[in-house]
Amino acid sequence: MGRIAFHFGLHCTDEDSLVRCLLKNRDTLVREGIAVPGPGRYRPLIRKALETLQGAPAPPETEREMLASIVDQDNATRLVLSSESFLCPPQGALGKGMLYPMAEEKTPWFDRLFPGSQSAYFLAIRNLASMLPMLLARPNAPSYGALVTETDPLRLSWADLVRRIRDANPEIPLTVWCDEDTPLIWPEVLRRVCGHSPETRLDHLDDRLATLLSEEGLRQLHAHLAAHPPSDETARREAVSAFLERFARPEALQVKVDVPGWTEAHIAALDERYEADIKAIAAMDGVEFIRP
Repeated sequence: MGRIAFHFGLHCTDEDSLVRCLLKNRDTLVREGIAVPGPGRYRPLIRKALETLQGAPAPPETEREMLASIVDQDNATRLVLSSESFLCPPQGALGKGMLYPMAEEKTPWFDRLFPGSQSAYFLAIRNLASMLPMLLARPNAPSYGALVTETDPLRLSWADLVRRIRDANPEIPLTVWCDEDTPLIWPEVLRRVCGHSPETRLDHLDDRLATLLSEEGLRQLHAHLAAHPPSDETARREAVSAFLERFARPEALQVKVDVPGWTEAHIAALDERYEADIKAIAAMDGVEFIRP
């Protein structure tokens, strides 16, 4: 296998939309040597291998057996693996005063699962003002007090997380984007993750937009793009942005923030911290940051 793309999520960002979209385009991607297996073929296998190896490189025979179990096409040169819980379950997203405290230790383990291949890492970040309420709303989620034990949300930093991952994996390409931007940059995200040629056109590119736009807005967007094919990704983003302004469903853009003790000042502080993190990540050496 030439390159293995590990999409780490993170929690409350992708919700498996990336792998679902790529699976709908599997026939197209197969022709380019890109393997997108169903999650059931690899998530339990990888979880077991990580537990067994504990960060040690997989022996050649183990690597061959895992790839044979995951990939069923002879021409595959790139493999896409995705799970929001690769690094940890949702309840492990916060701890020790930081986001994903195990990331520094765990991310190198994934590269060592397949020593004969080159790895690439991908993840999306999200404003904690909306991410934390979504984590708390999940089934079997801990209470807010338990979730933030020894962790002050106002001190959490995405830039710190990205820097720790980068420092722990200096030779592995790392691509980051904001989940809030995903509807605008979705085709580019898919292309970066799966590595298809720029000329390849995937289907179902509007699945994420369909959750934000009204039915009439999506219909008019399709008609507009058909009548005025965008010349590049920038032109497409501008069109999508214009239709979101006109036809976005208000309830889809609003996340209810109902966290004990949070005030408007808390939310504003989280917003400000998020913007500072975005600027810091975009300026990091060795990190590719996708922006609209």
